[in-house]
Order: sequence, then C-alpha cells, then structure tokens
Amino acid sequence: MTLYDSGPATTRSELDRVLLDAGLITPEQLKAAQQARQEEQKITDVLIAQGAITPRDVAMALSLQLNLPLIDLKRHTVQSHALALVPEEIARRYNVTPLDVIDGELLVVMENPLDMRALEDISLRAGMRVRPVVGTREDIQAAHLLYYRARDEIKRQLEQIVPEPTPTPGGERLTAAMVAQNPVARVVELILGQAIRDRASDVHIVPDNGVLRVRYRIDGILHDALEAPLSVHAPLISRIKVLAGMNIAERRRPQDGQFVFWEGDGEVDVRVATADTARGEMAVLRILDKSLSLLELEELGFLPDAMTVYERLHTLPFGMLLVAGPTGAGKTTTLYATINRLDRNESNIMTIEDPIEYQFERINQIKVNRRAGVTFATGLRAIMRLDPDVILVGEIRDRETAETAVQAALTGHLVLSSIHANDAVGALYRLIDLGVEPFLVVSALVGVVAQRLVRKVCDHCRTLADVSPEERLAFEVELGSAPARFYRGQRCNFCAETGYRGRTGVFEVLTISEPIRRLIMQGAGADAIKAQAIADGMVTMRRDGMLTVQQGITTSREVIRNVYTIQ
Repeated sequence: MTLYDSGPATTRSELDRVLLDAGLITPEQLKAAQQARQEEQKITDVLIAQGAITPRDVAMALSLQLNLPLIDLKRHTVQSHALALVPEEIARRYNVTPLDVIDGELLVVMENPLDMRALEDISLRAGMRVRPVVGTREDIQAAHLLYYRARDEIKRQLEQIVPEPTPTPGGERLTAAMVAQNPVARVVELILGQAIRDRASDVHIVPDNGVLRVRYRIDGILHDALEAPLSVHAPLISRIKVLAGMNIAERRRPQDGQFVFWEGDGEVDVRVATADTARGEMAVLRILDKSLSLLELEELGFLPDAMTVYERLHTLPFGMLLVAGPTGAGKTTTLYATINRLDRNESNIMTIEDPIEYQFERINQIKVNRRAGVTFATGLRAIMRLDPDVILVGEIRDRETAETAVQAALTGHLVLSSIHANDAVGALYRLIDLGVEPFLVVSALVGVVAQRLVRKVCDHCRTLADVSPEERLAFEVELGSAPARFYRGQRCNFCAETGYRGRTGVFEVLTISEPIRRLIMQGAGADAIKAQAIADGMVTMRRDGMLTVQQGITTSREVIRNVYTIQ
C-alpha cells in the first residue's frame, strides 16, 4: 500500500459503525456521545472522555475499517534510518512516528492514516512514498520522547564550539565570551533536557582518554549517553560552573553549587559538584525534578506488615525515628512521604534540609547555609526555640547534630532524620560512634527503617522466565522454596532494552523494644541485637526483597545486587 493506495475513502460515521459492530460501544453510548459532542469535536474523543472506549479501541476499529496493520510501538523498534527522514517537528505536528523503510517505502505509524496533508508533507520531505499504519496516540507520543533524542543536535552544537586556546603565561585560560557562547549554553541545555526526559537522577561529565564522556544514571545504573571531543571539555565545565555560581578559574580544588533549570513547564533544581582527576576536571550534576509528584507512603514499596509497624512509629508523639541507608537509597523520599502524611493543621512541623528538594504547604522549611552559619546543628537549635511538634533533620552526620537531635526527641518532640548506615542495627552503632551515649540512644530512639532501592520489572515486557541457580538458591534460603519460574523483563523500547523501568524500595523496620534496650545498655554485639529484632518480628531487607520478587515486582538478581552486600 502506498501513499495513493490507502484504502477506500471513509467517514467518521463509518468508524462509529465499526465500533458498534465490534461491540466496543452500545447504541446508547453512541447517542449520549453525539448529544454531548461540541462543534468540531470528534465523536471518538467524546467516547474516550466518557470512558466508553479506550484510545486502543479506536485504533483497533480504524485498523479494521481501513484494513491497515495496528502497530504496537512497545514491541517494535523504530529504525534510525527511518527516524532521520522525518524531523521531530513534523512527527509531533502530525502525531506520527516513522518506523522503517521497506521496499523503498517509508512505513509511518499514524494516529490518523486518513490525514492526506500529513502523508503528502512527509512524502515530500522523505523523498519517497509513504505507507501508513495505525498506532495509538499515547504510544506515538511516548515514542517521540524515546527516539527523538538530543544527541544529533548536541553534536551539531559541539562542532560550533570554539576550542579553548593553549594558555600563555599571564594570559586568561578562558574568556567570559567563550563561556557564554551560544553553542556551549545550548549543549548544556540539551544534555540536561535529555537527562530529564530519560528519568536520570545524575549526569556525569568525565574526561577520558581522548574523549569527553557524558553519562546518565537511570534507575541507579550509569549509562553512556554521549562522547564529545576533549577540546570542548573546558568550555562545557566552565559554563556549568557559571550557572552554579562557582569559580571558573579554580580547577584544582573541589567545588559545589546549584542552579535552577526549566524543562517545559517544570522547574528543576540542579546540584553541581566538581573535582580534579588525573585526566582533568569532572562534574556531576544531581537532578532534583520539582515537577515530579510527591510519593505517598503506599507507593514506596512497604509490604503490609512493615507498613503497619512504620505507621505506628511515625505517629508517636515524641521520640527519634531514623531512616538508614547509603547515598541514593531513597531516604529523603521516605522522609518526605512521612511528613506529608502528618497533620499540619494541629502540629507545627519544621525541617532543616540541605537542600530543600520539595516545598510543602503549612510546613516551615529551613535551608542549610554554611556561609551564614546555618548548619544542621545550629538550625536544629534555632528550631527548638520555635515551638515545634515535629522536626525533620535532613541528615545526622556529626556529633553536634546527633546530640541536639537526641535532646529534641527527649524533650517531647518527634524527630525524623536520615543517617548513613548499612542496616537498621548499624544505625544504632552509628549514633554511638558519633558520640551519643548508649543510655541516651535507648531513651530517645523509637525505631529505625533501613532501605535500598531495586529496579522494577518493566510492565511492558514482563514475562515468566527461568533464573540462574544462584538466584534460585538465594530465594530458597529466605523463603524456603522457589517457584519454577520468575518474572523478568524481556527488554523493550520502553525500558531502553534493560528489562527494568522505575524503582521501588525494600525495607527492614526495627522497633526499639525493651529487650533491645537492655542489649544496647549491656554493650551487646550487632548479631545479638539483630537476632532479638528478628525474634521481635523484624523482617530483614533480604527477606523483604525476596518477598518483593515473589510478587513479581523485581528480580532476585536485583535484590542480590543491592541488598546482599549487607552481612
């Protein structure tokens, strides 16, 4: 089928008839939609808005009506040579996705294959005949985000960057004009924009042997995104420093800063850290996307029993509740979901954070500002004089902050904070290592939540599959027996061929019971305290992870990779 061979002419009424004949709608639903329809509005859009049908139902009916294939873009790979024939602007204007070139014809997935203007325009630009096929609007728009990447545009802009001249004695290494030149600024915007669309949490810009590597951390894993000539390294790093309010002339000392970046209608905070390495200065940009919705406690991944215990702990009137884990384990997300659940009308909730990643209504948030003398410890002492009921301390990282937080918990406040520790029991010893006396720990602490993040099996390509003997053994050790097969992603376009999309938490929730208090005061070892916690009902992170595998949410390989480093 070619551009001029796209089936018989059809009308919208015929599509309505196909929907009726296929049993996708009833005559009553069609009549209600016709009555509610406004001028120039498609009847199918009204039916979708009323919940009578889905966009896929419309695509299926259109496929039957026109005798055209219905393409599921989750299962088909868009070919780069086809993509190059249709500019992103045109694809978005007509809501199409070029799929492949077959027998000299460009195969194009379209929401509306009857759009002759789109077919003519695409044919002229591509220089070949167009064969339309049917797809859903959501799949096509998702494909735009997935395939129309910024890489080619970045390369074009890189070619226009003027390399930094060799420094001369007493001369400037980099001029202000060079830092502000449009190609450099545009490259930084494109790199950040693509990172946000790819759901990256961090961007690494690292000089290597002869090239500058740009890498994205997505779902906790680093992926190579781009290689650029090493000659653009200095202008690029300097542009980032200017945005973050850092000193572009200082390249030997580590620096940090931050700036705000706008992507679409969303505001994104970007934290920047630089350091000099053996191959040159590297930069890491942490992306804090404010447009993302705040997660509720139920969305974090707590299993029912753990959720029950945690909800009891965070609703206590006073005491200290800690969230433990390494950097990037989702501790701040858990703390935010917790204070979002608390009553803000009858309680004064205050926070001291570095930085403030999400702003809440009716919660008073203070930002750490070391230049002004505002640290976690000094900010916490100031909060104590402001009649708080609940206090969130972003992180306990030194003795002064730990002791002040303990005193706040002992004087009738609920204190929530994060701490770096491998597991829940390790958080107890971390407090003691920071200089808090054991009797103060047992008096103030009410519980500890330790957590890790694991990648979730992609919903678009998940299927049952065999696993390795190592994964089966790990599952059997925790739960006693293993099923014959486990869920695993088969790799598709929507998960970037990884089999995973998104992350969830695995947890262990330790309640400070009387037996555990006695063990801490007696100076007992970590193994004894952990054994008592398990006897009290604590589910370890390993077991929690395998229970998550059992539900088909993640894989045993992910749990082994993220949790089994804990001894």
